[in-house]
Amino acid sequence: MKIAILSDIKSNVYALEEVIKDAKNKQVDIMLNLGDSFYGPIAPRETYELIKENEFITLCGDEDRKILESTPAQLEENKTLKYVYDELDDDILYWIQNLPFEKLIGEDFYMIHGTFNDDALYMLEDVSSGKAILRDDKKILEIIDDIKSKFVMCGNSCIPRCSSLSSGQVVINPGSVGLQAFKGDYPVKHIIENNTPEASYVILAIEDDKYEIELVKVAYDFEKAALKASENGRDDWAYTLRTGKVS
Repeated sequence: MKIAILSDIKSNVYALEEVIKDAKNKQVDIMLNLGDSFYGPIAPRETYELIKENEFITLCGDEDRKILESTPAQLEENKTLKYVYDELDDDILYWIQNLPFEKLIGEDFYMIHGTFNDDALYMLEDVSSGKAILRDDKKILEIIDDIKSKFVMCGNSCIPRCSSLSSGQVVINPGSVGLQAFKGDYPVKHIIENNTPEASYVILAIEDDKYEIELVKVAYDFEKAALKASENGRDDWAYTLRTGKVS
């Protein structure tokens, strides 16, 4: 069995198209999406249509939740949020509202965007220094808590990582499909940079009792995404889409 694991598409339909092509070329059996799919100044509606067309198993991420919770004042203040909200009609918003925040597939596969207690928190990274540092084994196990699945899949930080724990579990973050760097302010101000414009995802291949994890980088026409971001007033996103760095 081959599983494609994606996260943090961030409305970047151009990156998503190429990731799907790559995954299908590698003959994956199922595609999992760990959330934060729609917020961004690129193509939220087209992103939704592509996700639906390809029958992803999809979670609701913290940015997806914030779209649903947005107030008129927030929409007025945040032009990107307003753009996304206007692009997603009521049927799509109801669909997002019904997405789970976590999902267990069988006993071995657990999907979540952030953590069980906080969908905006990173499972694998400590950012208290302003940079993303991999947590130690003990802290990750504390965050996982009573989840016993062999494979724990998380997103949110946009950093592709695989951590093998002393419990025998493997935590997989596939990185981001749609945006490779950003400035965050939760729980403290920090910067994440992957220093590449390429889209990221993971293929988990399982045969009998053996497994193989492949961190995949996919080239795509990031200039299209950057131009769309600039068109919607986000030159900062355009810079990041081209460089994988923050401006």
